[in-house]
Amino acid sequence: MKAEFFKSVHTLSQLPETNKPEIILCGRSNVGKSSFLNSFFNRKNLAQTSSKPGKTRSINYFDVDGKFFFVDLPGFGYAKISESEIKRWQRLIEGYIFSERNFAAAFHFVDSRHGMTKLDYLLHDFLLERNIRMVIILSKVDKLKMNEQRTVKKKIIEDLEGTVSEENIFIYSATKKTGKKEIKSFVNSLIK
Repeated sequence: MKAEFFKSVHTLSQLPETNKPEIILCGRSNVGKSSFLNSFFNRKNLAQTSSKPGKTRSINYFDVDGKFFFVDLPGFGYAKISESEIKRWQRLIEGYIFSERNFAAAFHFVDSRHGMTKLDYLLHDFLLERNIRMVIILSKVDKLKMNEQRTVKKKIIEDLEGTVSEENIFIYSATKKTGKKEIKSFVNSLIK
């Protein structure tokens, strides 16, 4: 799989006119979506990473093999920006999710060290309401021991009973590339 940056979208009118499948990358600020993109495609600067949350301020499209898009949404829950900017992001994200796109799935990134937060539950319900196929990716698992990884995974499956199972929850480490093979295989099964 090869990925190239395709375009940044700041307003809904800039959404690309395409029917290619789109895999949404969403989650809290600083959850590791950009690091995921860079390590998943073995590209150092495919997506901009930052230690400061709130770096991604637009919807970023990445073309994968000319067949589908990974669509990186701005992270949510970052408070150190103006109220008007937060509202703009919200309108942009909601407008995108409610638009008529060819959504293949939503990869909801959850920091494995913290598990699901109140905001994660809201995002989960929002995606559920839109009937978008959901996948949970537990990021930063290299910071946890194996038994801690199993515990957080089990708790999420129990909490989101009926919507998350062993088939649609993955662990991922951008540094060690844990889970890369499994996620790649899942993506291939989505995009036939």
